[in-house]
Amino acid sequence: MNILLLGSGGRESAFAWKMSQSEQCTNLFIAPGNGGTAAYGKNINLNPNDFEAVKALVIKEEITLVVVGPEEPLVNGIHDFFLSDAALAGIPVIGPKKEGAILEGSKDFSKEFMARHGIPTPGSRSFNGENLQEGLAYLENHSLPVVLKADGLAAGKGVLICQTTEEAKAELQLMLGGKFGTAGSLVVIEEYLTGIELSVFVLTDGDNYVILPEAKDYKKIGVGDSGLNTGGMGSVSPVPFADQKFLDEVEQSIIIPTINGLKKDNIDYTGFIFFGLFKVGDKPMIIEYNCRMGDPETESVIPRIENDLVELFMATASKRLNEVKLNISSKSAATVMIVAGGYPGEYQKGKTITGIDNIRKSLAFHAGTLAEGGVIKSNGGRVLAVTSLQDTFFEALQSATADAARIYFDGKYFREDIGFDLA
Repeated sequence: MNILLLGSGGRESAFAWKMSQSEQCTNLFIAPGNGGTAAYGKNINLNPNDFEAVKALVIKEEITLVVVGPEEPLVNGIHDFFLSDAALAGIPVIGPKKEGAILEGSKDFSKEFMARHGIPTPGSRSFNGENLQEGLAYLENHSLPVVLKADGLAAGKGVLICQTTEEAKAELQLMLGGKFGTAGSLVVIEEYLTGIELSVFVLTDGDNYVILPEAKDYKKIGVGDSGLNTGGMGSVSPVPFADQKFLDEVEQSIIIPTINGLKKDNIDYTGFIFFGLFKVGDKPMIIEYNCRMGDPETESVIPRIENDLVELFMATASKRLNEVKLNISSKSAATVMIVAGGYPGEYQKGKTITGIDNIRKSLAFHAGTLAEGGVIKSNGGRVLAVTSLQDTFFEALQSATADAARIYFDGKYFREDIGFDLA
């Protein structure tokens, strides 16, 4: 079968690597892809949010399965676009329709959904420009630190943790004044949790679900979780502090109520659900949903899945996930993200990358790269995800870190401590 994968990051590189191994995959097209994805299929230079261009490609290449990597096309309704078009309606799309993607597309909606279905989450209230004064008054008596979240998609930058009331009030006014564009026209003020963060993922066909390997990512730029937030500097799977008892609690108190809640709300959801969790004491609480897999978590999760990924997607499309037994490797995966100098601030592109062929015990999933005349160059803030799958957790950490050091480009940076806090 001919498959189209939409996206261009490390997440899509991991998907492409895994899907290309399937006997069911005849031709794989990645749009737009990056400097590494052409090793697994054919890159097509188009914008995943240009639905008419996607349609033209699907028809031209006789695509029979579409997998959507990033959130933006989903929130914009690409699945709905397919269903509404006679030429596309019979082609399965892995990724929820707009009514399901709003779980990520609107933090206010997701908080109301959690409250409605009794899913444990920090207390919150939402404010817009019309009730700004109420929001400022609300902050006067709020415990500190306090979390401010732009309601809409803000490219991973719309969440602020404020340490003082004055800072929170100033940021609320900036957010409602356009700091994050229309994404911040509504702001969720949320209770700050003290605990440790992790991510759990499911793939659902709307009726049934399978739980994928859990992961923990590292968001801060600096060693010891210091400095600015990034899109993610690395990840590990499994997560040592998430034992089976805790994961069972996640399923009972969060996953099952979410799946049942979607059904009760008549939201037909097909695709991934990302549960952003905190372990508070021994209990899980959810701070956010995403309507797709995380990045860089995917780069640690996908290598641990032993099933044929295309078969999993086809079972999802035909609502047969209840017939699937998910096989998860007992090995540990660690991912170290190599980023451009200056990231997450201003950074340079176009730097020649060498040494990828020198890695010994890892996979190199390309993220912000492009191929130019047979040379791989940097083309983003997060450039390469180096993932090692090994028998022990410590060996995975060591191998990924050592192999990240074997790759070079001008200004290159990576954290050398990813996962070692849990070893």
